[in-house]
Amino acid sequence: MAEEKKIPEPAYEIFELDDSKFQTTFNTKFRNRKPYKPDDPRLITGFIPGTIIRIFVKEKDKVKAGDTLLVLQAMKMNNRILSPINGVIKKIHVEEGSNIAKRQLLIELK
Repeated sequence: MAEEKKIPEPAYEIFELDDSKFQTTFNTKFRNRKPYKPDDPRLITGFIPGTIIRIFVKEKDKVKAGDTLLVLQAMKMNNRILSPINGVIKKIHVEEGSNIAKRQLLIELK
């Protein structure tokens, strides 16, 4: 008779979701994933590739939440990029007429 192969028991781990805890196994893809990090509201990034048409602010300008910072043209539409918070312009990383990529840093606020 052939020897029986023993299958190792899976290593269970605790997974927390909201207020619940689950006992489960994790695959390699899950273990190697990039952890979630919320966006920093002080870093204004492009949400779509396009061209910077106009910049309305300069470094050291004070801005309020909702003020227009710049206009990004993408897919034949002009998109106004607004300040999400009150702050001061720390650095502008783009110029008028420059092409940007998705998620590229445009403006930093203090």
